[in-house]
Amino acid sequence: MKVFIIGVSGAVGRLLAGDLVERGDDVAGLVRRDEQRAELAARGVAAHVGELADLTVDSLAELLAGSDVVVFTAGSNGGARQITAAIDGEGAVKTLDAARLAGVGRFALLSVLPEAGRGQDLGEDVEFYFAVKKLVDVTVSMSDLDWLILRPSLLVDRDGIGTISLGPAQPHDEIPRQDVAATLAALLHEPRIRRQILEVTQGSTPIAWAVLANLRPRRWPGG
Repeated sequence: MKVFIIGVSGAVGRLLAGDLVERGDDVAGLVRRDEQRAELAARGVAAHVGELADLTVDSLAELLAGSDVVVFTAGSNGGARQITAAIDGEGAVKTLDAARLAGVGRFALLSVLPEAGRGQDLGEDVEFYFAVKKLVDVTVSMSDLDWLILRPSLLVDRDGIGTISLGPAQPHDEIPRQDVAATLAALLHEPRIRRQILEVTQGSTPIAWAVLANLRPRRWPGG
């Protein structure tokens, strides 16, 4: 596949790019600085330098043209409201529109489990982040593209273990970023997973099996 990742220099985006390159995919992405482009090029990822907030839908569509799937993994992680609105909100919707304009049929969004971090003193900026993420989920789910939304529980930086719990609804827990990236890579390689919102957290099911378990049964006419 030809995969374009918005957020390819981020924690999950970088891991996802590595997983996809190992699978033999042609991976490209958007970065903010030249040194990031050079680093990713050494790992087999073709990066384009630019600010997502400054790109128009038309200019972004030019970068996405020819891709089989666009993946949006960028995010503010609950930082300042203006950054959340510009990246998690406007940036995600702009990328969705650009994918449609470029003729890319498939769009995958890395979102967040709505309960992630509950029980902590999150503050107003983080609550705003959750609200923006929810609105974008709704926008993507109403799109006519072949979309996929993956909502991970609380992200942690320890090594992945290759097993997860994946489904339409999962309890709030935590999950290594490495396992989230591997799950997203597996989902991208399963075209029968489409137009679904899936939540993922740590668990005991091997990633490949968990993905297959979420295939929807085929519906026959009149059935």
